[in-house]
Amino acid sequence: MESVPGTPFGVVHLDVAPVTSGLAIGALVAGIASVLVSLLVICFGVAFVNEGGAWASGAFAALGLLAGVAAVVTGLLGQRQIRRPAEPAAVRFTGRGLAVAGISCGAAGALLSLLGLGLALLLALM
Repeated sequence: MESVPGTPFGVVHLDVAPVTSGLAIGALVAGIASVLVSLLVICFGVAFVNEGGAWASGAFAALGLLAGVAAVVTGLLGQRQIRRPAEPAAVRFTGRGLAVAGISCGAAGALLSLLGLGLALLLALM
């Protein structure tokens, strides 16, 4: 507590504990979901070639691509939130590693979804 000169009042500075960014956590969750869905794309495309696996792969590829893009965008927003300077009394955000992991998992999941769809279409045309 610091006293204000010339008055009977004082100023108290409270320490606010850092908080893990919700955007970073969301990016990681969406990135992991994107990778898992991309594995479904590959499995349906390869296992059910003659039973319309390309259609199922296409549906799941759209979902995997959307989840991957959402993970990348959310991770970038989370990094921006974490980098933003905070005043002493404001909440500081942590979780840069979570945001980076979400971005990388989301990009890998989106890429794997597209590659799995391409493989499913290639196998369906053969």
